[in-house]
Amino acid sequence: MKKRDEYVAKMKAELDDLNAQIDTLAAKSKGAKKDMQARYKQEMADLRAQSGKASAKLDELKDASEDAWDNMVAEMEKIRDAFKHSYNYFKSQF
Repeated sequence: MKKRDEYVAKMKAELDDLNAQIDTLAAKSKGAKKDMQARYKQEMADLRAQSGKASAKLDELKDASEDAWDNMVAEMEKIRDAFKHSYNYFKSQF
């Protein structure tokens, strides 16, 4: 059980960090040119949606049975990796 709790805490910390980085980018994007602000706003909405999906999966993971744990971890990591990739792509375009 301790390993599960550690994993969930680690994953929560990673998601919290990504969300903080998104907040920082959101603040910076407000200073962008008008023609880019609509695009940035849409990208931010997409990132927030991915964040919500990752948080929901983390909540499911917390309640996962022993039998479902390994599959849930794999799903959680795919969602987290997609979220990170999207964030890094957006950041590189900024």
